Amino acid sequence: MFDSIGWGEILVLIVAGLFILGPDRLPQGAAWLGRTIRQVKEYATGAREQLRSELGPEFDELRKPLEDLRGIRDFNPRTAVTKHLLDGENPLDPPLNGNNGSNGNNGSSSTPPKPQSQPQPPLAPGERPPYDSDAT
Repeated sequence: MFDSIGWGEILVLIVAGLFILGPDRLPQGAAWLGRTIRQVKEYATGAREQLRSELGPEFDELRKPLEDLRGIRDFNPRTAVTKHLLDGENPLDPPLNGNNGSNGNNGSSSTPPKPQSQPQPPLAPGERPPYDSDAT
């Protein structure tokens, strides 16, 4: 219920309650708030149980669209594309077995190994970089 409230916010509420109610009435106010929250939770639980008993299996059918909406709220486009287009395997993710895509002796992996490129030496001062007319 209070997932988004952190300790800092709770401390601010306590200090605000101390200034508003004063040190004499603060414990009574906190007790009243606790009783009220408990009573609201009991009402909600009772209403849910009453609906469940009256609707029976149809109650679970009513909850399914809410669970689908919760799934949409946690929607991640990258996960959806990976799941539906790439059968759950993202070729850009590193392999899980830690051997960089090679399967040992037989060399049959889902992606071919990338050739190792030689590092280019730095250019001398005033030297022009190589120009590839096909690449531009």
